[in-house]
Amino acid sequence: MIPPRPTRSSRADSAAARDLGLAADPAVLQTVRLVIETADGPLLLPFWRTVLAYEPVGADGLRDPSRRDPGLSFRPSPHRPLRDRIHVDVVRAPDAVEAARAAVEQKPFGPYGVALADADGNEVDVVPGDRLSPRPETADWQVLFAAMAFYPVDRPARAADLASAVAGLADDAGLPLMVDLRPDGVTIDGGKDQWEDGEGSATPRFVDLAGRIQTAARDLGLSADPTRPRFVQLGLDAVDLPAVRAFWAAVLGYSEDQRPFLTDIYDPRRLNPVLFFQPMDASDAERRRQRNRVHLELFVADDHAQTRVDAAVAAGGRVLAGSTAERRTLVDPEGNEVALVSLRRQ
Repeated sequence: MIPPRPTRSSRADSAAARDLGLAADPAVLQTVRLVIETADGPLLLPFWRTVLAYEPVGADGLRDPSRRDPGLSFRPSPHRPLRDRIHVDVVRAPDAVEAARAAVEQKPFGPYGVALADADGNEVDVVPGDRLSPRPETADWQVLFAAMAFYPVDRPARAADLASAVAGLADDAGLPLMVDLRPDGVTIDGGKDQWEDGEGSATPRFVDLAGRIQTAARDLGLSADPTRPRFVQLGLDAVDLPAVRAFWAAVLGYSEDQRPFLTDIYDPRRLNPVLFFQPMDASDAERRRQRNRVHLELFVADDHAQTRVDAAVAAGGRVLAGSTAERRTLVDPEGNEVALVSLRRQ
């Protein structure tokens, strides 16, 4: 896979950044994608399109229309019957969750009563979100593990105006926010759990900031679209949680959440999905031996790929035979796979 050549626009963007005294850091650039191996991809695709609210791409892929959350593709493989050790969580607006359940004609199951499964048994927790607060001045905001709001725009200048306003308000409040500009809109994202007080309630400072941002957006003539935001994270079942967690933090370049009651690892820049780890029974030998149907692909620049490989091996992983310089399959201490794909920079 070779990335497109630089366009006149990308060269202009680079020049503008240099004029502002900014320097690129290609070491942090990466894309995470999910792959589901299955004997019948066309059978599974509609299920995942529905629960994730993704759009088709190519013959066997799905992607987030906003290109924020990890893409998904299907690869042919013989059926593997046992429950997978990797699953997906997606958090969406409550109405969207109800619509997804109805569309796939399933009643949710599992310990939290939110799980759905495709025809192969691959599980996804489809979790209903909530409002940030009951106050009308934050009606645009939803809590989807992260506090988010999305504003559609009809031209780049309006997106830039909103981004500038949000950045100023966040700086004044002393609170970090991610402002994600896309061709069709702006997502304002507080990051998983960053909006709360440690007990599941929104902090007054964050609620106040959210209200100020909503006012600024409406002053610009923008209206929120509550159907667009979603939060996606990935869960891995493991016996030796610290060992598996250390591997994935190393290969992904993630940080470990220091809260003692969580196993999360996260992208320090909040650009890629959170991973979390759940204990599994060490005696479940057959399930542990079964190769996962779901695995991750990680795309990085070729001049940074070896650094990731070295970090993963130092953290207890290994490189599978048959790997090439462009595509290396790494496995964690319990056999969960990630394909590290090197891309040439132009």
